[in-house]
Amino acid sequence: MKKLRPFLRHLGISERGVAAVEFALIAPILLTTLLYGGEMAWYMMVNLRVSQVTLQVADNASRIGDTSSLTNRKIYEGDINDVMIGAQLDGGDALNLLSSARVIVSSLEVNSAGKQYIHWQRCKGLKNVASSYGVQGDLKPTGIGPTGQEVLAPVGDGVIFVEVVYDYKPLISAALIANKTIRSTAAFNVRDSRDLTQVYQTNPAGTVASCSTFSAT
Repeated sequence: MKKLRPFLRHLGISERGVAAVEFALIAPILLTTLLYGGEMAWYMMVNLRVSQVTLQVADNASRIGDTSSLTNRKIYEGDINDVMIGAQLDGGDALNLLSSARVIVSSLEVNSAGKQYIHWQRCKGLKNVASSYGVQGDLKPTGIGPTGQEVLAPVGDGVIFVEVVYDYKPLISAALIANKTIRSTAAFNVRDSRDLTQVYQTNPAGTVASCSTFSAT
């Protein structure tokens, strides 16, 4: 007991190991903050990539078609499929877009009665989700797009409207991100003079990117 008392007294006033104890207390908070920061940085990067791909798809779809100085440009199902393949390539291996998302391409036009409507719509990707802005044949009197940001097609011309709905894949943990569905939209006026009567088929017929099927190829 005589030897134990001095030891306990010395232990009570000793400051050795204080830094280690403080670090042990703060380490979980610091680690959580670092992991959350890393996850948020990845989430923001994926958001940016999805937005860029959406813009690229809308831009490309507004340019497709046969080049002719005699007639308006015709677009073919194969042209639309090429745009979808381009979306997968633009997203790269990091996004693996068509396996994790739905790409929806709509052509907003003005019908013979002067009404805005979705003339045709094509889709690609494994994610089972419908367009938030209407399906092929729907009348769109106020245009198409998020509320307050709708776009209208000029008479005799078209607007390509693209939606991408993507399932976010966490880098670290799904618990760190509340909203795991990324949605992006983009619209471009059709370039040049396009034949708006229909989407043409090649011979032999190419695959139609129907919105009732779900495929990543």
